[in-house]
Amino acid sequence: MSKPITEFIEKYFLHFNAASLVDAAKGYEAQLNKGSKMLVSLAGAMSTAELGKIFAEMIRQDKVQIVSCTGANLEEDIMNLVAHSHYKRVPNYRDLTPQDEWDLLEKGLNRVTDTCIPEEEAFRRIQQHIVKIWKDAEANGERYLPHEYMYKLLLSGVLEEYYEIDLKDSWMYAAAEKNLPIICPGWEDSTMGNIFASYVLKGELKASTMKSGIEYMTFLADWYTDNSQNGIGFFQIGGGIAGDFPICVVPMLYQDMERPETPFWSYFCQISDSTTSYGSYSGAVPNEKITWGKLDIDTPKFIIESDATIVAPLIFAYLLNM
Repeated sequence: MSKPITEFIEKYFLHFNAASLVDAAKGYEAQLNKGSKMLVSLAGAMSTAELGKIFAEMIRQDKVQIVSCTGANLEEDIMNLVAHSHYKRVPNYRDLTPQDEWDLLEKGLNRVTDTCIPEEEAFRRIQQHIVKIWKDAEANGERYLPHEYMYKLLLSGVLEEYYEIDLKDSWMYAAAEKNLPIICPGWEDSTMGNIFASYVLKGELKASTMKSGIEYMTFLADWYTDNSQNGIGFFQIGGGIAGDFPICVVPMLYQDMERPETPFWSYFCQISDSTTSYGSYSGAVPNEKITWGKLDIDTPKFIIESDATIVAPLIFAYLLNM
């Protein structure tokens, strides 16, 4: 079978960050081969960067067993699914004046670096349907986690009339089909989180209808305990809460729950362009995590200091033997 990307990487990625990419990919592969499971965390705007085109296949091929992501990544993959043709690319974004930015706002175009998300077609198309799902759950006395509501939305079929990309390129749809566990810390910080909060403020929904971040942590604690027999690896794209929240489950179980038999994460890789600086989590080197009881002395550790929109697809292509 032809594997042009994998063969290219092995032939030319020999030094520095390129070599780290290969080492990390081989380490990831070794984890899967020994029966370990893998958590992938998505920070930044990886869904708007259309990582779903390859990440969905990683999910379908069982090369990721649990995802931790920001609320933005949770919803933006679905936004791209239903409003792709309405997105606007701004390649000269560095040259924009404050007036240019204001003009984009007035057109309902919310900019993420060089890509503008169309408010009416993306946010509002989802809002009209997700609000009904929230209200139906509350009327039935039901409570769910944020990603579970999104799964209900996708699997209900109500968005099908809006699909603008091939469904196989949506990582959220691939995850929904598998009922893949997702951790979404700080979901309130997302657009849908803001919208939910507005309905709470208006008295149309109860805050308790949405399960909380504490419930995400307790779910993760149980999942980690049940699935760590052969190890669980941690593949972190970017930094922030998407990475820091789930990695803390190990010291929580070990120290706060007093379960010294809890295994450390069995692999760690971070793709980040954040430089090491004073007090930075995203820029912290992996060894710092040893002092917090997250990684062991001999846990395979990799850091690739580069752009995740370039590196992550290459690693995933390597793992998929493309």
